[in-house]
Amino acid sequence: MIIVMKSGTPKPEIQRIDQEMKDRGLTPEPIIGRHKVVIGLVGETRELDPDHLQDLSPWIEKVLRVEKPYKRVSREFRHGEASEVAVPTPNGTVYFGEQHPLVLVAGPCSVENEDMIVEVAQRVKAAGASFLRGGAYKPRTSPYSFQGHGESALDLLAAAREKTGLGIMTEVMDTADLEVVAEVADVVQVGARNMHNFALLKKVGAQDKPVLLKRGISATIEEWLMAAEYIMAAGNPNVILCERGIRSFDRQYTRNTLDLAVVPVLRSQTHLPIMIDPSHGTGWADLVPSMAKAAIAAGTDSLMIEVHPDPAKALSDGPQSLTPDQFDQLTQELSILGKVMNRWPQEAMVQQA
Repeated sequence: MIIVMKSGTPKPEIQRIDQEMKDRGLTPEPIIGRHKVVIGLVGETRELDPDHLQDLSPWIEKVLRVEKPYKRVSREFRHGEASEVAVPTPNGTVYFGEQHPLVLVAGPCSVENEDMIVEVAQRVKAAGASFLRGGAYKPRTSPYSFQGHGESALDLLAAAREKTGLGIMTEVMDTADLEVVAEVADVVQVGARNMHNFALLKKVGAQDKPVLLKRGISATIEEWLMAAEYIMAAGNPNVILCERGIRSFDRQYTRNTLDLAVVPVLRSQTHLPIMIDPSHGTGWADLVPSMAKAAIAAGTDSLMIEVHPDPAKALSDGPQSLTPDQFDQLTQELSILGKVMNRWPQEAMVQQA
């Protein structure tokens, strides 16, 4: 349920209604919008009469029920307004959201060594990326595949950030590793295989770093949004949703099926920022540029693209990785479409190797 206040409502009146809701055993969450204040009510609201609540104050414009099973995640909860996720980085605060420029996230699937991760970080930053992605802990289908270097790789990501000023996105796989991951990560990633790991969702929701939540490989949109609700219900409002492809019947030509229709669907259902990962979504480097452009046209707020200096020798996901030169070229092409969509932050500054 939400209480929509009239424009210009005095702050003491908002505080009075807030306290009134607490006295009724509810958890009020004031949301300051561009034009109005909305008070979201979390708790047992089925017995509340919206007409009775509206009589509490002449400053209440209307009271509405949130019909979706995901309450905090629902766009209704913010009375139709989009939210933003602000992430402080050494190069300044980066904003994810539909009212902000497109954010580029790039880097290798796995952190292999310091020279490699620093080289990639420097190249993707020069091409316009704001964040470096790189796996320290890697969930793999086979127990014999490279699993990442673990905590030592976090130190290498920290070194890359120190040299470039890029923000860091890296995955946490286990609640036991969350503290050390969050010390380095500016955004903590929950991968597709852990989207339904409810213990992990609660833990990342109880810490302060923003969370990137990837869609499960067979998850419906509602299941994905309910996973985000777990994080927000635990206290963390800073969630970014990442579409990375879903499993379908055709595995010969693509690794996964990239669901770009999810962008307009999510826009209608949730206020949260949206990211598209065309690298995992397709599994092949030559398909990534087309899908990245299509994602911008669809209205994504961010792109995550895998980049490796020598994909043929990558320890994981080499076939879907672009070289730094290919990423340079792609960002120049993306900038043209991004400017048309009024989502491009600035001219990509490419340094030739």
